[in-house]
Amino acid sequence: MTIRYDGKVAIVTGAGQGLGRSHAIELAKRGAKVVINDLGGSKDGVGGSSEAAQAVVAEIEAMGGEAIANGANVAKYDEVEAMVKQTMDTWGRVDILVNNAGILRDKSFAKGTLDDFKLVLDVHLMGTVNCTKACWNIMRDQAYGRIVVTTSSSGLYGNFGQTNYGSAKMGVIGLMNTLAQEGAKYDIKINALAPTAGTRMTEGLIPEEAFALLTPETVTPAVLYMVSDDAPNKTVICAGAGAYSVAKIIETDGVWLSPEDQTPEGIAASWEAITSAEGEAQPQAGFEQTVKFTGKAMEGLGLTQG
Repeated sequence: MTIRYDGKVAIVTGAGQGLGRSHAIELAKRGAKVVINDLGGSKDGVGGSSEAAQAVVAEIEAMGGEAIANGANVAKYDEVEAMVKQTMDTWGRVDILVNNAGILRDKSFAKGTLDDFKLVLDVHLMGTVNCTKACWNIMRDQAYGRIVVTTSSSGLYGNFGQTNYGSAKMGVIGLMNTLAQEGAKYDIKINALAPTAGTRMTEGLIPEEAFALLTPETVTPAVLYMVSDDAPNKTVICAGAGAYSVAKIIETDGVWLSPEDQTPEGIAASWEAITSAEGEAQPQAGFEQTVKFTGKAMEGLGLTQG
């Protein structure tokens, strides 16, 4: 069955080039009306121009699709609100939000400034929060929404010189994990993309032959799946060079230590058992950890749960 988005309205942030442009064009090809949001700044977030966004709109219109350009800075909520109002005034709904906009200010933690750190958090994390917040009640009221946040292997696993970027990229995972629960009864699904693409952000970091394989177009199918009617929920899909995987946060089963062993020395002595992969699981909500730990304690103490 072909996945299409006829009658659906999508907002894609940072859609003037790279990944965002690819996402927007493919959504439009499959029937979505698309808002091309792009501040038009440099990769470190300086400046602004509507040319890139307008060019993507022209591309979409040339192939018979519908699109409008918007230059909102995702880090400024009033501008985001105005973008969503423009969308509603034009098409009357918002079905899909792809949070893609981002900047880089790479430096080791020792050398980086707090201003740069805050700016990266503002664009990646608060930008995602702002856009999602501005669309959330609309999606609730229409009982339908598909949201993608963009995370990164730099956040999931770490990357030298990217403490600011990595912090922001793990922040959106925390946002997703809770919003997936809050949006479930309204058919709002939220997933995360961890892309590896040969964009201006990654140029010069990997060999040229490998770089050539990392096209934005090989990442976009993951986004198209995540915003489809039958999308998963609360899932981190990794994509690059035509390869796709899922990243999961797992927790070991762990052990309960008797009161006399509840010491740092006791933890050290039981470390192998605490870190054992046997019985590890992927919790679906934070409360599951509480239930597991209290259950182990009750069992260890010989108490029965009433």
